[in-house]
Parts: sequence; structure tokens; C-alpha cells
Amino acid sequence: MHFASTRVITDDVPRLVRFYERATGVSATWANEDFAELRTPSATLAIGSTRTVPLFAPGSARPADNRSVILEFRVGDVDAVYDDLRGFARDFVNEPTTMPWGNRSLLLRDPDGNLVNFFTPATHRTTPPA
Repeated sequence: MHFASTRVITDDVPRLVRFYERATGVSATWANEDFAELRTPSATLAIGSTRTVPLFAPGSARPADNRSVILEFRVGDVDAVYDDLRGFARDFVNEPTTMPWGNRSLLLRDPDGNLVNFFTPATHRTTPPA
């Protein structure tokens, strides 16, 4: 088995693709007006139109209705990503924060309200955290 992608369903594919292209620096590959993918070496983010949902099962997915999934992007410097996105992204949930497990994390919402986490992994610790 090979995990292929995570797909986000939206009413506005171009808007969401523009957001993720700008936020990640990755250019999308378009299959057609209803479907695009942003491919990275480790994962693919697929963005599909609500018009594709009935092809799978009518009513099985709704746009802008996610309250359980966080899309995560590992980056080299989360503070630099924050500086870059401050004038672009509108809905920051938190500024860069060092989490209890050591990762530095920036949480925001995409234009459809999906949670997006940019994080920089913790450096190797020589002693356990207090």
C-alpha cells in the first residue's frame, strides 16, 4: 500500500490552489478545472471541486466543514514562514509557538477554514524536558 494524497474538497478550487501555492512555494499540477495537486517529495495535497463529490458518492464530502484534520507542513524555519505569510494569510490561530514536545509550530486557517500547521521539528535534546 502507498498513501497517495490528502484531498481537500472546495467550492473554489482556484482560490484554494492559489493559497497553497503561495503558502508552500509549490506549484500545482492541474488535471482540469476541478482538480489540482501540489506534490512535495513526501506528500501530495490534492484539491478537488465539489463537482467531483457525486462521482464518488453524492453528499459524502462538504467543503469548509472540517473540524478534525490538520494539514501539516514541515519547514526549516517556521518563524521565517510566519514572517512571509503575515501579509498574505488572514486567519492565524497562533503565532510561532514552541510546543511542549519541542516543535515550533504556526497554526492558521486556509480560505475554507481548514487548519494548517507549519512546524519546525525540535532539535535533538541532550536532556529530557522538565
